[in-house]
Amino acid sequence: MPPTPLEQATQFAIDHESLWDRHVDGAWGVHVNDPPPWNRLLGPVHDRGPASGAIARDGRLLATWGEPERADLTFSIAKTYLALLAGVAHDRGLLPDVDEPVGVRVPGIGFDDPHNQAVTWAHLLQQTSEWQGTCFGVSDQADHYRAVTFGKAPGGKKGDLRPLQAPGTYWEYNDVRINQFSLALLHLFGRPLPEVFREAIMQPLGASDDWRWVGYDNAWVDVGGRRVQSVPGGTHWGGGLSISANDQLKIGQLLLDDGLAHGRQILSKAWLQRMRTPCALAPYYGYLVWLNHERSVFPSVPATSYFAIGAGSSFTWIEPTQRLVVIARWLDPAHANDFFGRVYQAIANDA
Repeated sequence: MPPTPLEQATQFAIDHESLWDRHVDGAWGVHVNDPPPWNRLLGPVHDRGPASGAIARDGRLLATWGEPERADLTFSIAKTYLALLAGVAHDRGLLPDVDEPVGVRVPGIGFDDPHNQAVTWAHLLQQTSEWQGTCFGVSDQADHYRAVTFGKAPGGKKGDLRPLQAPGTYWEYNDVRINQFSLALLHLFGRPLPEVFREAIMQPLGASDDWRWVGYDNAWVDVGGRRVQSVPGGTHWGGGLSISANDQLKIGQLLLDDGLAHGRQILSKAWLQRMRTPCALAPYYGYLVWLNHERSVFPSVPATSYFAIGAGSSFTWIEPTQRLVVIARWLDPAHANDFFGRVYQAIANDA
């Protein structure tokens, strides 16, 4: 029998694997594009697997390919997971007001000077914070003028010093500021974020234990008398979250189901709605997720779609109208729109 449209779509993903080498000693990573001294790894990394993924509709697994059980680095998908942890903090009353300055609840970690004291949790979640400083040896300048595929052209050369704007008035995709956000969440919880993530998200979802979230070698801090490691919101300078496509599918289903899993409300619907609310300065972005409501991210799929996206490339695609969750690992980003369109048409035509 000839392959089905969905089988053709998954084969397309296999045929258009990431151009990154599979081994970390080759053409691999984001840091290699940074100007010195920021073009080096600060934390552990590991070789990657083949193009892999999983597709589910309304919770029913439709397809997998590659090695969906292999825990691989997700790069900036970890940013979206930080937003989920912020939601846990909000639901527990630790973060009642996202518009409150960060330094009010976590003083003494870099939010106390005249510029940074205006930075709010919402600014960090939307990447509009303009936080200035050095986090674990990397200056925020490292990602000044950073160009990202779905954002507007920054108008400067990456790594050049850019005049800072007032917090909340300028959008910039900046991994140093995200790492500072993660550090703030660590102090807010008073516990390592991987512990909280396991307890609050992964265990209630029934996810495997075959994942790990690690920080840079120098990212150890004292919290409540305990020496713990702060984790980054990606793998720009190493470290980060290694997780399987199968486990990511469970997290994607949690997003699709508005925080409900196995009859339990793990995250509030209100928080997930906030995550999907467009940022005024960057309407293609919410709380550390990419929004397609203007169809500017991926034109081949509906405006209702939204995404967690990591370099390499790693994608989590949520499509509410079709009750669809798609995980694609190590897909060449130049072919991502075509792949998503093929999957969408296969699902929609089968409805």
